[in-house]
Amino acid sequence: MHDAIVIGGSFAGMAAALQLARARRDVVVIDAGVRRNRFAAHSHGFLGQDGRAPEAIVADARRQLEAYPNLTWIDGKATQLARHGEGFAVCLQKERSLSARRLVLALGVADELPGVPGLAERWGRSVFHCPYCHGYELNGGAIGVIATGPISMHQALMLPDWGTVTFFLNGAFAPDGDERAQLAARGVVIEEAPLAEIAGEADVVLQDGRTVSLAGLFTASRIHPSCDLAGDLGCELEEGPMGLFLRTDAMKETSVPGVFACGDLARAAGSVSLAVGDGAMAGVGTHRSLMFG
Repeated sequence: MHDAIVIGGSFAGMAAALQLARARRDVVVIDAGVRRNRFAAHSHGFLGQDGRAPEAIVADARRQLEAYPNLTWIDGKATQLARHGEGFAVCLQKERSLSARRLVLALGVADELPGVPGLAERWGRSVFHCPYCHGYELNGGAIGVIATGPISMHQALMLPDWGTVTFFLNGAFAPDGDERAQLAARGVVIEEAPLAEIAGEADVVLQDGRTVSLAGLFTASRIHPSCDLAGDLGCELEEGPMGLFLRTDAMKETSVPGVFACGDLARAAGSVSLAVGDGAMAGVGTHRSLMFG
């Protein structure tokens, strides 16, 4: 039986695995290779790695992890989780199974995008969710925010620090008088006409025939866990402003003792920097529980 199995080998999962490997624990990383930021050409806002391709950062991190002889990396997909004696069993494809005293879930989340034609194809390239990650590169140009609900008000108020902003309500949000005054004070233009499609690089085509050309677009996706593996064990979920994520305590342990979670799966909002810090805490929390468990 391994000390810990980390399910998910992106930024949070690798950060958790690093702490466990350096604690000389027997740790396995299972990675299906599907990162949330796989659509982005560059990663920004991550100290020491600003502007690098995400896959290059991940590749370097994996090489560093695999230098630890007590760490095993498996390219594959976990298909089922269950309790197994004093620990947990992890089923993989091809009827393979592993067991461990502790689990770290770093499964990530899936983004539910507005159903505007042309938007999904531009996600991570000219349509974004995080201004700290992608706003600076728009060079103070024209920016659009596509509303998905009340959280879009927050985006629209933030983004004037990165450019001139048009807030496309698209029937998804109706600001009240006070909210309209806040938007006006920030110089945000409100556009109430519904959207027909996104064309070109970041051109918003309205149903009335007008086209608004922009340097980039932002929208708040709805998130949910990328798969239901945590549900196999009964881990409790929490509702955040962007959707569902796993509830954890200060040491990143879920509602199920011995199961830890980190990254976007276990935060109300995320970025690469936050995922790495969250993963490090989950690794430390997992090691601490092994010390006394």
